[in-house]
Amino acid sequence: MKAKNIYTYPYVIWSAIFIVIPLLLVIYYSFRLETDHGSIFSLLNYKEIADKIYLMVFLRSFILAGIATVLCILIGYPVAYFISQIKGPLAGKLILLFILPMWMNFLLRTYAWIAILGKNGILNTLLGYVGIQNPPSILYTYGAVLLGMVYNFLPFMVLPIYTSLTKIDMDLVNAARDLGADTKTVFTKIIFPLTLPGVLSGITMVFMPAVTTFAISRLLGGGKTMLVGDLIEQQFTVVGDWGFGSSLSIVMMVIILISMSIMNKVDKGSTEGGGL
Repeated sequence: MKAKNIYTYPYVIWSAIFIVIPLLLVIYYSFRLETDHGSIFSLLNYKEIADKIYLMVFLRSFILAGIATVLCILIGYPVAYFISQIKGPLAGKLILLFILPMWMNFLLRTYAWIAILGKNGILNTLLGYVGIQNPPSILYTYGAVLLGMVYNFLPFMVLPIYTSLTKIDMDLVNAARDLGADTKTVFTKIIFPLTLPGVLSGITMVFMPAVTTFAISRLLGGGKTMLVGDLIEQQFTVVGDWGFGSSLSIVMMVIILISMSIMNKVDKGSTEGGGL
């Protein structure tokens, strides 16, 4: 047992240096308040978050992330189901098409949409060819931010759903059809419940990065769409208020941990219930 424990030391040291210590520093700064007489420990940084302006930023972030997650489900589930029905190597090639953009730098993928959605971009140029002259630019709007979220995070929804679909025992589906169930009943009573763990995993993998992103809103929102990620980044790099930025980070982390706990309980309940 002692020999096995030795192999865990590098992981423990790594976790302490790159996870525990930085987290403790963020917690420390979140309670530190700079005054004319020096630094003091206070809860004022957390109290400031209750301001209406910052609460609206949180609300906007959760609404946009929620809409992006729903759109990813509506797009990702049919795509994953379609690919799961394909036999042979073609299915693997189609999945590769979703994974391939993820090999490219995140910022480069987002920058590409600026050239597409700009006033003189590819989209407006194509609209001009079909007779729509001087269309409004989608860039720097909420729609552009949502589009960037869906584009960047859609693979995180497709892959877990596709994995769940490929693990379904087709004997259950065939048995339901032999007993007279129509296509709608088979999907709602058999297929979807059995893929619910994949859907929940996809929701977690899309919603969490969407609600904390700042690059997408900065580039495609043009600074007009302030999200929590933008606010935290601004406090550290522009304002220089590390205390308030740290308190925002801690509150956001707590909210995410609570959300993940709820999702895990729902996932465990669906698994224990067998989805049927």
